Amino acid sequence: MAKTTLYCLLAALMILVTSPAKLCAQTRTMGAFELDETELYAMTKQVSQFFSRFNNEEDQFGKKYNPGTKEYRNSQKRKQILPLLFDNENARTTSALRDYFIDDLTKPKSGNYLEFLNGRWYAEVSATFIHEGREVNIILFLMIEKENLGSKWVLTNVYYPAFNKLFPEGELAEREKHFLHPMSHELDFMNIYKAFNEPQVIEYYGRKSFHPDFLSLFFYEIKMGRIKFKSVDQLKFHIYQIESWYFEVAYLNRKGNNSGWLITNLMYMDEKEKNNFIKLYEP
Repeated sequence: MAKTTLYCLLAALMILVTSPAKLCAQTRTMGAFELDETELYAMTKQVSQFFSRFNNEEDQFGKKYNPGTKEYRNSQKRKQILPLLFDNENARTTSALRDYFIDDLTKPKSGNYLEFLNGRWYAEVSATFIHEGREVNIILFLMIEKENLGSKWVLTNVYYPAFNKLFPEGELAEREKHFLHPMSHELDFMNIYKAFNEPQVIEYYGRKSFHPDFLSLFFYEIKMGRIKFKSVDQLKFHIYQIESWYFEVAYLNRKGNNSGWLITNLMYMDEKEKNNFIKLYEP
């Protein structure tokens, strides 16, 4: 009962209207509870809130700025808020690279803001499935797709080691041993039996540009009832929208002011390298 009451009080605190002020330690007494509001406001509780804070489109209390005001996407205010969006307990996101990133973001140029419908950001869902009677981990990749006046999340690819083992890369010399002679048509392709006698390498008989479509294979296994969903285990996001940069956002559930959805990995990355990585999410 006490736990339920505490949850209700926390929910109430999230919608209380407070006067604008610097984000400092504040406490509020409600009944027998004294709650520190600092952590509540500091936590980036939703991904949409991460976007708003990253762009400086809301204040520290979650109140949206009017796009016509000087506070909206203000570079100086961004310099203050952006460091709070990094995992400050992670060496990868507390180095000089982070400061260089923030400096680059706050320069007066376009393309320095996150846009929900602008593509080039992906969800990575680590999930547990049942395959052939045992629990397995499968990684699902999703992206936002526009539809009519709205949008939706759609599956774009999967990573499952068992699928990769079905299509080993193979040495070039070995691949070149498996082919159909260019005059096979004159024999009514009677020699095509070779391809089906070696099912483990049948893809070697495909065109050079062939790449296995693991998402189709995944859908097929689901339809046949051989793979069954059990649970979602972890979630993170890969963001490529900012020119020359890549970063990862994950949820950190811990005490203190540095919690919620935060940047947990940051890399300087040119557009050619980005496109190579994006092929992992959109083959």
